[in-house]
Amino acid sequence: MNDSPSSAPPSLGGWEAALRARYRDRSGARPSPGWNDVLETILDHRSVRRFRADPLPAGALDTIVAAAQSAPSSSNLQAWSVVAVEDPERRARLAALAGGQRHVAEAPLVLVFLADLARLDGAARGRGVPAEGLDYLESFLVGVVDAALAAQNAVVALESLGLGCCYIGAMRNRPEEVAAELGLPPKVFAVFGLTIGIPDPAATTAVKPRLPPAVVLHRERYQAPESNELSLYDARLRSFQREQRMREQDWTVQATERVKGPESLSGRHRLRDALAALGFHLR
Repeated sequence: MNDSPSSAPPSLGGWEAALRARYRDRSGARPSPGWNDVLETILDHRSVRRFRADPLPAGALDTIVAAAQSAPSSSNLQAWSVVAVEDPERRARLAALAGGQRHVAEAPLVLVFLADLARLDGAARGRGVPAEGLDYLESFLVGVVDAALAAQNAVVALESLGLGCCYIGAMRNRPEEVAAELGLPPKVFAVFGLTIGIPDPAATTAVKPRLPPAVVLHRERYQAPESNELSLYDARLRSFQREQRMREQDWTVQATERVKGPESLSGRHRLRDALAALGFHLR
């Protein structure tokens, strides 16, 4: 008889509680085939923006990077890298470039995940072969996807160690200046940052509800969501915001305001020009 966690009977209490926290609604969800520590860690994810001043436990960074490198990679190109930033002055400068987010300056560790085509370019030059394929959008996307997969592996690993984190997409607000701060060569782009530390127990947050599965899960063919599904989610999100003493705002309002025009993109509307300046000649 196999007694491994993956084959153990599901803990209905754990699974049900996790679904209620993640969706604030249990209707329509199927029973889990099992329940284990990995699922609990993943479903319990929440962004952490306040950290204790303590440094990370010894070996934590190496463990996080090993987990990140265990993520899948397209064609095994491994077209990503990561810069670990612990220096307080550099973190403060990165915080300023990322829209003044305090937790970038205050977290004991900031990881900046990179789409890295420079390593492949150098390998090709070393062999005396062309690397023209790096000038196509596909190669850039491979680097971005590889970086994202690696980062999410890192998040699951660090949260399993009791650490907390928050993604920092604002590293793309001023890409050239971030590249200069980190000494990035041409063909390397900071996709996002990740603040990491021991969560401040005085600033705990609840799990933020996500869109209903019926909105994101399509079976066989894409189907537009029913309008009432988004309305229900707006209500659930407002309930969460109320409990957390946050400003109440519907998801449909927040999301559409974020995409309504270039002025709402926090400087990222010029990303194509920034990529060209950073050595990406995309075709």
